[in-house]
Amino acid sequence: MRHIPTISGLAFGLALGAQALAGDVVVTFDSGAQGFSLNGWDTTSPTGGNPGAQLHWENFIDNFGMSLRTDTNADFLGDLSRYGQAEMGVDVLVNFIEFFGSPVTREWVLELRDYDNVTTGYPYVSVWYNLGTLPTNSEDGWVRFGVQFDTAQTELPEGWGGYGDEDPNTFEPILPADRTFADVLAGVDEAVFTTYVPGYFYGFTNFDLQVDNVTIRSVNAGCNEADFAEPFGSLDFSDVVSFLTAFSLGDASADLAEPIGSFDVSDVVAFLGAFGAGCP
Repeated sequence: MRHIPTISGLAFGLALGAQALAGDVVVTFDSGAQGFSLNGWDTTSPTGGNPGAQLHWENFIDNFGMSLRTDTNADFLGDLSRYGQAEMGVDVLVNFIEFFGSPVTREWVLELRDYDNVTTGYPYVSVWYNLGTLPTNSEDGWVRFGVQFDTAQTELPEGWGGYGDEDPNTFEPILPADRTFADVLAGVDEAVFTTYVPGYFYGFTNFDLQVDNVTIRSVNAGCNEADFAEPFGSLDFSDVVSFLTAFSLGDASADLAEPIGSFDVSDVVAFLGAFGAGCP
């Protein structure tokens, strides 16, 4: 779990929390749904987010699963190679997940779908990654789910799966033989965070789920851990501002020191040490 920091000594940095990192895209829902919907629901709530606005599904009617998706927000679609080494993520708050009245967990998957160039009879080709398990309820508050990946890699990276064909022996979904990880990412038509793991089926389940801070960004390519902002290869005040922004958002790039998954003064100390060391 990732927790948003509340260190009073960084109050001036936390004020930058709504500002996205240079070149990053963060959908905070403060300006509406921005092309995203949660099981078709795209009416945002102005409060209760992490922080500010959020998208909240509280329809207790049985559903097989939950999907946060976009097929219109251009920042998350098309040729993702423009991000190079990329990261995608989202904050989630689970109020409850119930299956016939009993609390249950569900897996939370990122799936990037290409509806073009499908030759196998499937509705689309996709690559997907299991980001982790949604708890039955978020007793510890908001949880950040995310993954980093190289958009130029052709083979499926470790932990990633494919969809669009099936293994003839196990019948599990696989990437078609004529498609690669990179070429699927070169033509993304729909980006989805979902409880539907490809190849699995689900029964009716009740969800009360909130989402915020849907993010896509290029991963830090600087000279060391403190080189957060352009111009890369030199350290200046823009790196400090960008680090504090990432820290206040609970972005994984600012989680520089143990304990990993918790944002605290040790991350600040690690940043200051790298900043003080300078670029080679």
